[in-house]
Amino acid sequence: MSADIADILNREIKALVFDQYGTVVDMQKGLVEAVTPFLRDKGWEGKPNQFVTWWRRTHFEDSMIDSLIDRGHTPYRQIGHRAVSQVLDRAEIPHNQAEVEWLVTQIESLKPFPDVIEALGRLRQRYKLVILSNGDRDMLQAAKPHIGFDFDLTISVQESGAFKPDKRTYAKAEEIITTRFPEIERSGMLFVANHAFDCIGAKAWGMRTVFIDRRRRPFGQSPHQPDLIVKDFAELAATLVP
Repeated sequence: MSADIADILNREIKALVFDQYGTVVDMQKGLVEAVTPFLRDKGWEGKPNQFVTWWRRTHFEDSMIDSLIDRGHTPYRQIGHRAVSQVLDRAEIPHNQAEVEWLVTQIESLKPFPDVIEALGRLRQRYKLVILSNGDRDMLQAAKPHIGFDFDLTISVQESGAFKPDKRTYAKAEEIITTRFPEIERSGMLFVANHAFDCIGAKAWGMRTVFIDRRRRPFGQSPHQPDLIVKDFAELAATLVP
């Protein structure tokens, strides 16, 4: 990391905007823990981790299609029901609608990564902290006690009617943030995500970005490169709160 970039971020940034699923909360681990006894009781002999990967990938694909066809926003929960049903069919696991709905509700009780809460406490000393999530409003509200940290704002993409990385999501978040905090403009926002696609969307809109590289994977060759790459929230806090 360039020292110049750290200096610029420390001077200009006033608000951090976080993705929630997979960035603040450990989605893969939490869902694997939830589905493991369910799959065992069903007699499925596959790997729970693979099941969750299928689920998340299917959900992501379906949400991107929903934004691209632009015929009205489908709630995150509803797309989740479709994705889980499809994956259960793929795995040839008999199921009913109540089981599908129960599996999707597990997203609401996911826990943060171990380093998150302490780091957020440090970051709060200098910045406004905001969530921008693909989750539905009520799902994000239900998740708050399980995360255990009170963000200054929690914004659902339902406000924009599209899923990230659609530019409408970042534009609407900017509108909400600048209305709530008039002293903050787009140039003072730093978007933080564990997903390259999300960082690319925010950067293309004009926000500075941080890629949380927990999985140690290349960001790729997008022209919309992150301003900063860190291994976890602890490194993020150490950089932004010197």
